[in-house]
Amino acid sequence: MSKWLRKSLVVVVSILTFGLVTPSHAFFNENTASLNKQNSKESSVQQTEDKVVEEKSISLDSFIESMVEKAEENAYVKFGDKIKPVIQDEFKTIILPNIEKAITETAQQFPEEDLSALTISEVPNYAKTEKIFHIYDNRSGKDVIRFHVRRDHPPLDGYYFNFHYHTYHDSFQSHRELGTIYWDKNTPPQWMSVS
Repeated sequence: MSKWLRKSLVVVVSILTFGLVTPSHAFFNENTASLNKQNSKESSVQQTEDKVVEEKSISLDSFIESMVEKAEENAYVKFGDKIKPVIQDEFKTIILPNIEKAITETAQQFPEEDLSALTISEVPNYAKTEKIFHIYDNRSGKDVIRFHVRRDHPPLDGYYFNFHYHTYHDSFQSHRELGTIYWDKNTPPQWMSVS
């Protein structure tokens, strides 16, 4: 049965029964079962080949680009609807380029074939932690680099967001500065706050 005829029949039956009954898809599957078997074998082979090619062909530039994109998304999730509009512009111009630089420096220490094993973590649900995201090796589960933001409140001054990162080179001990963004004299809302 031709494709347009099948679709027309589904529409007619749905209209006549006011959408309460839709024709069974088994009615339309005369020859499609054998075609699906052939297509699924071909597509699974093709997907496997594509996956192998994709894993091997990840370049440093594409890795950095995808990590920075995910980093920006994770940061905005962390900020929430109340903090994001206030600091978004400064974050994009000051902090994000430094995050990209840190990711580049770290990624250059890995062979290109290992870059596909590096993954970015999710934003933690607990709002009081400093963690924005970590990049870790999904084969071993060990972190490679950790990106954090801390609220600072110097005496007789307003609130600041201090962005920094830690690396596995020194067991995540030292703070490497990414930049600081001024908030206000008033206490900033909790991370991930929704307006």
